[in-house]
Amino acid sequence: MAFVNHIAKRAFSKSATMSAIKNVTVIGSGLMGAGIAQVAAQTGHTVTMVDIDGEAVKKAEQRIKTSIQRVAKKKFGGEGPDAEKFISDAIQRLGTSTDAVASVTAADLVVEAIVENLDVKKKLFSQLDAAAPEHTIFASNTSSLPISKIAEATNRKDRFGGLHFFNPVPVMKLLEVVRIPETSQATYEAMVAWGKGMGKVTVECKDTPGFIVNRLLVPYMFEAVRLVERGDASPRDIDTAMKLGAGYPMGPFELMDYVGLDTGKFIVDGWAKAYPDNPLFQPSELINKLVSEGKLGVKSGEGFYSYKK
Repeated sequence: MAFVNHIAKRAFSKSATMSAIKNVTVIGSGLMGAGIAQVAAQTGHTVTMVDIDGEAVKKAEQRIKTSIQRVAKKKFGGEGPDAEKFISDAIQRLGTSTDAVASVTAADLVVEAIVENLDVKKKLFSQLDAAAPEHTIFASNTSSLPISKIAEATNRKDRFGGLHFFNPVPVMKLLEVVRIPETSQATYEAMVAWGKGMGKVTVECKDTPGFIVNRLLVPYMFEAVRLVERGDASPRDIDTAMKLGAGYPMGPFELMDYVGLDTGKFIVDGWAKAYPDNPLFQPSELINKLVSEGKLGVKSGEGFYSYKK
C-alpha cells in the first residue's frame, strides 16, 4: 500500500507541475521583490510577499498600492469604475508575511528575490524545501549567481529554475527563464506560461554566468571603464558615443551609476573568482577605488558623475 501511495503521489506531482500557476510566494520586499509581487497581483495571481523585516514589508505594500493606482490611471485613462475594480482586485490578491516557511505551504511557485549571497539563498531554500508541497516550483531571481548552486540546497532540482526580471518590473517587459540540466520540461513550460501570463516576453537561457543580458552587459560596462583607465576617452564622451552611435538609451557610465558601482563590482568579483582565466571578468582598479571611497553612483550621490543637489 505504501508503494501504491508513493506512485500516486508522484503522478499527482507531475500533473500539478503541469497545471497553471495560481498561488505565488515572493521572498523579498525590495524593489525587485515588490515589483514581482505587484505584477503578479495585477495579472490575477494570489500573491504573498515575504520579508523578515515587518516594517520593510509594510512600506513595500504601501508602495505597491500607490503604484497599482498609477497603473490603473494609465490603463483606463483616469478614474472610474473599471479603474477602481482593477485596483481593488489587485490589492485583494496581495498578502504579506514575515514567515517564509509558513508562506509556501500552498504555493505553486516560490520566487526568491533576496540578497545576492549564495549561502543565504541556499539556507532559505533548504528551509522552504521541507515545507512546500511536492509540486511547488522554486525559482531564484538572482542576476549573477549560478542557479545550479542554489538548487543544491533542495531535493527538487527538477522543479527548480531561474526567473530573472528587470527593474522596474512593472515597466520592463523582459523575463529570462533559466533552466539547469535537471529542470524538467514540465517545470520549464510552467515557468514560461506564468511569465507570459504576467505580460512578459520570455527568453530561454541555460545556467551561464549573467544569463543573456548581464553576460553581455557587464563585460561591456567594464570594457568602457578600461577605456578610461587607459586614457583612451572620458566617461562623458563614451556615454555620448554609445547613445548617439549605438542608439543606447543610457551610456555605460550612466548605467553603472544607476545600477550601483558596488553591484557591478560584486558581480565581476564573483565571476573572476569562478572563471579566473576569462579576461572579460577581470576586476577594475578604478571601480574598486570608487567603491572604497563610497562613490557608488546615484544611490550615494556620486559615482562617475555627481548627483548632489
